[in-house]
Amino acid sequence: MIPDKRTVDPVRDLGAFLMNAEKPARYIGGEYGEIRKETAALSIAIAFPDLYEIGMSNTALRILYNRLNAIHGLRCERVFAPAPDFEAILRERGVPLFSLESGIVLSEFDIIAVTFGYELGITGLLSILSAGGVPILNTDRSPTDPIVMMGGPACSNPAPYSRFVDAFWIGEAEAGFFDLMAESKNMKERGAGRSEILAFISSSRHVWIPGKKAVRAVHADFGKADEARNIFPIPNIKVIQDHGVVEIMRGCPNGCRFCHAGVWYRPMRQKSADLVIAEVRSLVEVGGYREISFSSLSSGDYNHIFELISYCTARYKSRNVSFQLPSLKISSFFLPLLDSLSEVRRSGLTFAVETPVDAWQLAINKEVAYANVVSILKEAKLRGWSQAKFYFMIGLPVETEGSTEEDRIVDFLASVSRETKMKINANIGSFIPKPHTPYQWIRQIGEGESARKMNSIRHSLERYNIKVSTHDPFTSAVEGIMSRGGADVSGIIEDAFVSGARLDAWNELFRPELWRESIASHAEAAASALGEKPTNAKLPWHEINPGVSESFLRKEYELSKAQLMTDRCSDDCSHKCGSCNDESSLVSNQSLCEDDAASAPAFDLPSLPEDGSTAPDSVSRIERETYRMVLSFAKTGKSVFLPHLGLMELFCKAFNRTDLPIKYTEGFNPLPKLDFASPLSLGIASLEEIATVDLYDAVTAERFVESMNRALPTFIRVTRAERYLIPVGTKKHSAASMLWGHSYRTAQGDRPVASSQEKGFRAEIIGDDEGRKLDILIVSTLARGDEGTEGISYFTAYSNLYGI
Repeated sequence: MIPDKRTVDPVRDLGAFLMNAEKPARYIGGEYGEIRKETAALSIAIAFPDLYEIGMSNTALRILYNRLNAIHGLRCERVFAPAPDFEAILRERGVPLFSLESGIVLSEFDIIAVTFGYELGITGLLSILSAGGVPILNTDRSPTDPIVMMGGPACSNPAPYSRFVDAFWIGEAEAGFFDLMAESKNMKERGAGRSEILAFISSSRHVWIPGKKAVRAVHADFGKADEARNIFPIPNIKVIQDHGVVEIMRGCPNGCRFCHAGVWYRPMRQKSADLVIAEVRSLVEVGGYREISFSSLSSGDYNHIFELISYCTARYKSRNVSFQLPSLKISSFFLPLLDSLSEVRRSGLTFAVETPVDAWQLAINKEVAYANVVSILKEAKLRGWSQAKFYFMIGLPVETEGSTEEDRIVDFLASVSRETKMKINANIGSFIPKPHTPYQWIRQIGEGESARKMNSIRHSLERYNIKVSTHDPFTSAVEGIMSRGGADVSGIIEDAFVSGARLDAWNELFRPELWRESIASHAEAAASALGEKPTNAKLPWHEINPGVSESFLRKEYELSKAQLMTDRCSDDCSHKCGSCNDESSLVSNQSLCEDDAASAPAFDLPSLPEDGSTAPDSVSRIERETYRMVLSFAKTGKSVFLPHLGLMELFCKAFNRTDLPIKYTEGFNPLPKLDFASPLSLGIASLEEIATVDLYDAVTAERFVESMNRALPTFIRVTRAERYLIPVGTKKHSAASMLWGHSYRTAQGDRPVASSQEKGFRAEIIGDDEGRKLDILIVSTLARGDEGTEGISYFTAYSNLYGI
């Protein structure tokens, strides 16, 4: 319990009703590395306006969570948008939305800090507020309601959300936000109330409220400070991007004129290689990840990227860790780098061409020459790649008389397919001219025009067997309205939400009819947002200073019309945009040259053998006996809502956090040789579940249990383990193949109903003969004994097979 706070225990207060929600593990918390504080002067809820699987993939959320919790006397907990089914359960049961860590009701927090990365997430925020008992309109909030703050790249134009949010942090949180929250905590300790704290927050030069100018905050020390601690918590279930992420570079030197992030995160700052390696080590050895992404807007522009990848791959290949570079521009594509990335897992080839004509590429300040693409693909094919994916946008201000985007995209892809003989896929989206870019004044292409172009491309490429996927034109129009509109757009958002719009970034949940109706009621606001704007107009975002001058953006717009490029950002560039100044400037990685990469001791990392172990005396896996560890574990409380695949992933990550000599499978995606006797149905508790894992070296059962319980979330406990030696050539019996059944107890509420041992019982009973729901507790999981006998302990069964 948290003193002076209303709390919800999802197991106690919702119980079996959670079973009616898709993926109930989204709402239970308890992850490895979560932070709980019993007392705090100031409580902040980090709200991510989308589902758990999206939010727990977000780097910004981890930074905010860990840095805020590092402030003494400040509590930071997480809340995510409820899926519609769970929102309905909460309303039916009269239970408000709550935080994952302590179950604090949302309205009990002092501040709700929203990290906002995508405009269509706005209805997710409103559903969080509404379900949490917080008025969605800031004018309806009382002195006892939380302060609602928003930050992130999607609120670089905050005007459309100004009726819902009390204050907006403009820019990067590391550049002052944490200091602002620390002082807010001090004020709360001195007795300050909501209005006083909100006035203090609003006084920051980096905070926008209507009628006040704000300057984008820039983290000048990015890449110089150790961020290895920003890895927690680790998700309980499979998330959208279930891998460790190292942000190796913030900003981009290339100056693509269509790219909002390229402007918003200027200047480019590269993290030093030794800090990158330290983060990798934390993600692998503490986080338990086996896939690591080096994240940036253009990873190929990171100095010494090939040496860094080669170094990390060599270091961690023996632990089956792979590395990804999700954003490589084609000019930085070189195939030895791809070969290095593919040593453990091979990913696909992706080309963000954007527009197909070389001259048009000059207009958008991005060179992706057709000849270069073909050359790379031909060489890639020789090295084993068989397919490639291309991304294009329609609606860029590039078309010339007598030549249309759709025709030239078709020509480009058809020609690539003919010349390379590779399987080609293409994705086509509508361009949205975002605020603070050189194209902020142009009109956004209409829904009908966009659909016509996309259909033409799809139809024309059918005969070439090129698969074309498209982004829904109407969804792009809604995104454009929210990113380019003024305060009057808030009426569109509110009406759509009240009508039932939720989680609109998900195609299966997006309800276009609600948005069409709402837009029709606010047609003038929508048309103004999507239409062309004079270059001397006062734009809805004119009070936001992005750090890039308006004159620079106008000049870039004129250069685009003339199809002239601007040089990359550099210390001595000739196109001063305004982002480099006394407070911030370009930062490039200067370490890890080729000689450094070969010099392992410089980075103080363990030398790992090539057999997949961390033990220095291990030898090749080939022709070796197997040590099989049989373990029992309890699955009770919150863990009963964890799906079996989530449980498997928890164990796999836990193995990676230990120094246990785990055996892995061979092939494309190596996995621990882990076997469960009987996957439990969701919602069933068990005092004894059985699993086995193979080791290539002997460790004691005591060390195994201790290591695993340190590495697992607290709601999963290994209760016993025994090791068995399986000599070379001896049949290995899987735990699943040995299953006899379970012993179990059933009850209705607190009243015991039955206690039984049943052959073949797999914990799927949901009612008695009269259809009444029963609570089931597995007491033990049993293996086959001699013919005609009842089940026996798995430890006895394995002892009978292999001895001790």
